Amino acid sequence: MIVVIETWHLKPECAERSTEIMQEMDDLVGPRAHEDPAWAGHADFYHSREHAEQVLMVYRWRSVEEHRQLAAREESELQEFYRVHCSAPREISYYTPLPVDVDHDDHAPDRHAQSIT
Repeated sequence: MIVVIETWHLKPECAERSTEIMQEMDDLVGPRAHEDPAWAGHADFYHSREHAEQVLMVYRWRSVEEHRQLAAREESELQEFYRVHCSAPREISYYTPLPVDVDHDDHAPDRHAQSIT
């Protein structure tokens, strides 16, 4: 299982409508992706607070190879979307989840501890 992060570069004049624009993109290519047997769940979208034109799409996929095949098929469908809404094509990065066991209770400060003065 991998994590896919797509970075979308919207045109400056489109940044205020990022939710609407990314919904349009998902309506365009999402149905085929969701039907693919390598699809591994829900996608999350994030609008950058530092770069108003940047949106991240994060989701899981079965393998890099299978995702690259899907992404290549999507490119022809996305050409008009890129032309209208984007300053550049999307960038795709792949990550492998790390099995780090994070137990927040063990690392939290004891809120009930008495202060010593």
